[in-house]
Amino acid sequence: MPRSIQKGSEKDILKLIPAPAAPPARTSRRIGIHTSTAGGVELAVERAYRLGCSAVQVFSSSPRMWKPYDLSAEQCDAMRRLRADYDLKPLVIHANYLINVAANNAEILVKSIAAFRAEVERALQLGAEYVVLHPGSFHGGTRDEGRARAVEALERATDKLPLAAQSLSILIENTAGAEFSLGSGFEQVAELVTLLRKAIPAAACIDTCHTFVSGYDLVSAEGYEETLRKLDATIGLANVPVWHCNDAKATFGSKLDRHQHIGKGTMGLEPFRRLLNDARTAHAAFIAETPIDEPLDDLHNVEALKSLVRG
Repeated sequence: MPRSIQKGSEKDILKLIPAPAAPPARTSRRIGIHTSTAGGVELAVERAYRLGCSAVQVFSSSPRMWKPYDLSAEQCDAMRRLRADYDLKPLVIHANYLINVAANNAEILVKSIAAFRAEVERALQLGAEYVVLHPGSFHGGTRDEGRARAVEALERATDKLPLAAQSLSILIENTAGAEFSLGSGFEQVAELVTLLRKAIPAAACIDTCHTFVSGYDLVSAEGYEETLRKLDATIGLANVPVWHCNDAKATFGSKLDRHQHIGKGTMGLEPFRRLLNDARTAHAAFIAETPIDEPLDDLHNVEALKSLVRG
C-alpha cells in the first residue's frame, strides 16, 4: 500500500527543488514515484519531473474518501501537455483504498463499483495508461466467492467505457498476504487477470515489499531467480508492466505491509539492482511508494533506484 503521500514535506518539493535548467538525467529504465497532487493533479507531473522521474503514479482523488474529486478539462489538458513535454510515461492511477470489489457486504460492494468506475473515468480523462487496484478482502465468504464478486464488480464498473480504445489497462496488484485478502499469491493474481481479460484489458502490478513479506524470496540470488520463475509461470513477466519498488520494514513472510526507503529495510539494495537490470523486466516501469520522513526523501529514493541501473 502506498505511503501517506499528502504530508507537507512533499507539498514543498516545488519550493525545495527548483526547475532544472536542463532535463534530468535518464536511465534505460522508466523510474518514478507516487507523487502528491496537492494544488492540482497536473502539479504532480511537475513534481515528478523535478524529482528526476520518467514515470509517475498518483491518486486521482482522495484515497480515503468515497466522495469523488471532479477534474476540470483545464487540469486534464495541462497534465497531458506536461507529460508530453517532460516525456513522463506511463501515468499510473492508484485506486482509492476504500474500494473493495470482493466485499461480502452489499453496501460496500455497491460503493466500490461506483468509486472504481469514477477512477477509470478520471484515468481516461487524464490519458493514463494504467489503473492499479488492490483486489480486496473476501471476509465473511470464501476466496472463490470473493474472486467471482471481484470479477463481476470490475466488469460492471467498466461496462461500456472505452478502455481498449484509449489504451487503458486495469492492473491487479499482489498483496502482502493478510487474512481474507485476494491476490497474496501469484496464482491468485493470475486467476483474476485471466478472468478479467475476457471482458476488459487487464494485467498485473507486482509490489516488491508485498512479494517479500508474503513469502517469496527476492533477497538471495537463488530466491530471486525462483521467484521470477514462479511469476513467469503464473502471471507471465510480460504481463507485469508496472513494478512497485518498495523496501520492507517487516521480515520475510511476516505478511505485514510496511514500506521502507530503498536499501534501508529488510530487503536491501540487491533485489532492486537485479530487478532493474533484468532483461526480462526491461519493458516495465518501476515506481516507488516509499515513506516521507524528511522533505527530500522522495528525491533520495528516486536517485537510489536510478543509481542501480547499469545503463
